[in-house]
Amino acid sequence: MVTQPEPTRPAPAMTFPRMLERVRYEGAYPTRERAEQVVRAVLAALGGQVTGDERVDLAARLPVEAAREFTARPPALERLTGWGFVKDLAERTGGTPATTRWDTGAVLSVVAELAGPELLTRILAQLPTGYALLFGRAELVQAA
Repeated sequence: MVTQPEPTRPAPAMTFPRMLERVRYEGAYPTRERAEQVVRAVLAALGGQVTGDERVDLAARLPVEAAREFTARPPALERLTGWGFVKDLAERTGGTPATTRWDTGAVLSVVAELAGPELLTRILAQLPTGYALLFGRAELVQAA
């Protein structure tokens, strides 16, 4: 019997401390602790919306600590639009929709960088409308 080696996770492009510093900069947060709170809340909520291969592929590109937060909850039964995602997150964190939109953009801009353009396109294709702007991309809508 041949023993198979344990699969190794490829090294993410960014460490968790570096990710926190990037989010802290993007969101203009006063402390690293505040940036970490925001990262954990947004990633946990996003993990409930992204499913399938895209969920697995994104988790593999995140730092380990971020991937754990992202995959901690099972996918949600209800698919939220981008605005619904922000409102739901605001309710759960006690923030306002405006500050939660800011927080979401700060985190997801860094996540978009880690995902890369091809994976981000796949993620956006599976999500309801309204997420592209949260990731820092224009959302093109076809006229009816």
